[in-house]
Amino acid sequence: MGGVGPVFLFPRSDVPIAVDWIGLVKMRNVIILGSQWGDEGKGKIVDLFAERFDIVARYQGGHNAGHTVFIGEKKFVLKLIPSGILRPGKKAVIGNGLVIDPAALLSEIDTLQAAGVPVTSNLFISNRAHVLFPEHRMMEKMSEGREGRISIGTTSRGIGPCYEDKIARRGIRVADLLNTEFFRAQYDSIMEEKVVIAKALGIYSEIDLRAIREEYEAFAERIRPMVCDTAALLNQAIRDGKTVMFEGAQGTMLDIDHGTYPFVTSSSASAGGACTGTGVAPTRIQGVLGVSKAYITRVGGGPFPTEAFDGAGDRIRERGKEFGAVTGRPRRCGWFDVPLLRYTANINGFDSLVITKLDVLDEFDTIPVCVGYKINGKDVVDMPPTVAEIEKLEAVYECVPGWSSSTFGISKYDELPSKAKDYIAFLENRTGVEVGCVSTGPERNQTIVRAGSRFEELIG
Repeated sequence: MGGVGPVFLFPRSDVPIAVDWIGLVKMRNVIILGSQWGDEGKGKIVDLFAERFDIVARYQGGHNAGHTVFIGEKKFVLKLIPSGILRPGKKAVIGNGLVIDPAALLSEIDTLQAAGVPVTSNLFISNRAHVLFPEHRMMEKMSEGREGRISIGTTSRGIGPCYEDKIARRGIRVADLLNTEFFRAQYDSIMEEKVVIAKALGIYSEIDLRAIREEYEAFAERIRPMVCDTAALLNQAIRDGKTVMFEGAQGTMLDIDHGTYPFVTSSSASAGGACTGTGVAPTRIQGVLGVSKAYITRVGGGPFPTEAFDGAGDRIRERGKEFGAVTGRPRRCGWFDVPLLRYTANINGFDSLVITKLDVLDEFDTIPVCVGYKINGKDVVDMPPTVAEIEKLEAVYECVPGWSSSTFGISKYDELPSKAKDYIAFLENRTGVEVGCVSTGPERNQTIVRAGSRFEELIG
């Protein structure tokens, strides 16, 4: 098939533009997201391969999700800004699907610029993203601490209540924040109502609404030069032949629809969120890459079928330095979960998988892998929809021989111990997804890309 296809009218233009279907086929726009419960090492992977794309766009979440990137002796913890900001000349986009605490964002910008990273010239903030206020944190603490409520282990940063306001159509967006007169009236009305609700529930924290409003008006002036219609920016860039990497936060099992509800985040952390969270159509995206640890971790409450309680979990945590990038909380650790990965691969349509932290398993003689679930002795085929059912799951394990030698820093697949390659092949066979990339350490050069893989094809 060749030649020029149909003619369309694109937004903000009354001039017909011919679409070259061959050109569209050659586009290389890719989603990278977590395939477990977050903390899989997406930050390193996005940073490493961002140099091969023109734009990196974050599509959901807030400053409760941290991506840690090591460059030499420098450690960067990014909470709102896409990891691609660390690559010179690359554009970084904060999409409309995020909720933004301006104080946290500006603090992050200041820290990066002090480290020599030019942020303000390369960062673009959606005018449709929602704004998070101190009152949202107050509401979350109140909710988490309410008597009789099951705590889901949030970071208490106000992310959930901000998304609640968004869905209830009473949220304040960045575009509203920049319109001072409109913002003042909107803020006073919404936040006074929250204070009344808090007092009705016995929360009597003194809040100076006027001082907060004035502080946010100052924030608005600082971020104003970076604000734009990022959906228009991204779509125009794609039409111009530019490539986009879409960066997810958290992981699929924390997705508001497909995760272990209610022990989830408040946004769409799966691949579909990339479209709703940036305004880019699914037909403009060519691939989805999942990131998974060689084992599995989880932070906060909620079911965890393969959690290791026999001391092995402590060994994994110690070797993998498994503590939250944002909160410092120790992560719960366990064994690789094949049924869970098959579920998230089905939800996201993974083209390829990145396995991170393979080196953490170097000292294990045998490595249990969950290959199935049972409830009361009966096989479970599909991921149960309720927490009550998931908590009843009995993990069925197969033990894979360990390699008992170091894989740390290896950057060529052929140099991996044969039993480490057998472990990777076992995961591929049982999950049905190729492993196209393996991370063997935190540095950029401690990474293997398998020649001829779908991963290599999509990354370019």
